[in-house]
Amino acid sequence: MSDKAILFDSSRCIACRGCQVACKQWNETDGVIPAKQYGVQAVNRGSYENPPDLSPTTWLTIKFFEKSEDNSIEWLFGRRSCMHCTDAACVEVCPSGALFHNEYGFVGYDKDKCIGCGYCSQHCPFDVPRLDTNIITGVGKMDKCTLCTTPSLDRLSTGELPACVKTCPTDALIYGEREELLARAQELVDGLRAGHSKAYPNATLYGENELGGLHVLYVLTDSPEAYGLPKDPQFPIAATITKDILGPIARVLWPVVAAGLALNVLVAWFRQRKHGEVH
Repeated sequence: MSDKAILFDSSRCIACRGCQVACKQWNETDGVIPAKQYGVQAVNRGSYENPPDLSPTTWLTIKFFEKSEDNSIEWLFGRRSCMHCTDAACVEVCPSGALFHNEYGFVGYDKDKCIGCGYCSQHCPFDVPRLDTNIITGVGKMDKCTLCTTPSLDRLSTGELPACVKTCPTDALIYGEREELLARAQELVDGLRAGHSKAYPNATLYGENELGGLHVLYVLTDSPEAYGLPKDPQFPIAATITKDILGPIARVLWPVVAAGLALNVLVAWFRQRKHGEVH
């Protein structure tokens, strides 16, 4: 199967954030989200960005950037989620095989295999994977966008579009063959640079070659930096060290850690039971 991708055209995005809602609804990550979660206030903070950042229960956000030019303000709308890199540091450093490349070229995720080591979060050049909290260890498992390929919620195998793409009212998100989307993206960039009513001389295609090629492609009306994206993201050297040295150690020691956690749970249970008998 040839690689798939989605194309985000920032010039068509109106920041309705329907994609955020669709992502939560389809992936069942909304639940009962408290006013404060993971140390971030989920209430009105004087910004249009809500939630303010990615989290284990928010896999996609639309970011707002202000651009001042000729005494006027222009909004730039950016998309934040997993970039599904070809050279994915998260896949390389994951010691348990929870992260992998699937048949679409996307970075898939098997949460049952996640051991909560946090290596993926530490080495992602885009700061995407976020770890849940756990009352026993303090850190729980990771969660992120799978582009609707999670086995129990897989849309693509049944011929459906990713939830975010399906709901976009302006066609700012498009799903298809990666090579075809690259050609279309270049046409859009050329059109933005030429302009009819307004030209965007700094229009950019982002994701064609970065980190071996991203499977989330961007058509930007300005430079990547204007959208909070790294101009030249690099595969971290530390990821290679983690994979070759720390990874094997983690695989050997994990059964010991698991046994320790099980003992911790048992002790906590006995203490809670004893406390209940006293009162």
